[in-house]
Amino acid sequence: MTALFGLALWLAGLGHFVLLGASFQVPERLGWKEDLAQLRPFNRKLMWTYGAFTVLTIVAFGALTLFLHDDFLRGDRAALALAAFIASYWVARIVVDAVYFKHRDWPAGRSFVFGHIMLTALFIALASTYAGLVAWRLLVARA
Repeated sequence: MTALFGLALWLAGLGHFVLLGASFQVPERLGWKEDLAQLRPFNRKLMWTYGAFTVLTIVAFGALTLFLHDDFLRGDRAALALAAFIASYWVARIVVDAVYFKHRDWPAGRSFVFGHIMLTALFIALASTYAGLVAWRLLVARA
């Protein structure tokens, strides 16, 4: 299990940076320049700020996963707490996508359908990795 989660954590850490590649395309591909121009200046700045904080969060998740890789595997309390938080974050993102966003809300076209499938698969992989790690370490601790 250690080898499996060791590899999964390296991939999860890198997966966050792959996700950034997709998120940097969002403003252009979704026409934010035109849409956000319709907002008042404060609301426009607020949206860009939310986006920047989301990017910062994803960078932190990826960097901390790579940096604390061995701490996660050892089951250090702080690392497991971080893993539980990251798992919760990605589970919440999956739930929002499934419950709040509707299929008709997504832009039309094959590339968007493919992108949505790939993003959802990555979110599931990230959530599963961190939740699985926490469950495994807690089960090992009890044994």
